[in-house]
Amino acid sequence: MSSITVRNLDESVKTGLRLRAARHGCSVEQEVRQILRQAVAPEQSGAISFAERVNRRFVGLEADDLPIPPRRPARMSSLDLS
Repeated sequence: MSSITVRNLDESVKTGLRLRAARHGCSVEQEVRQILRQAVAPEQSGAISFAERVNRRFVGLEADDLPIPPRRPARMSSLDLS
């Protein structure tokens, strides 16, 4: 594994990284590794994440316009002996 040193980092950026790491329950170093991995991954693979593909597929879809099917009573299973 290699290492890098980042000089002249604004204190507000350092604080933001510390807070973000705390929210994710990890160290600042681990959080920075994850941020860098995510920043470089799309360029390396040329692919987008599953979540992004789903988001792009349904962008602009208004959930209020979707029909809501009527509710039906639950079926009784053959294992239900009550």
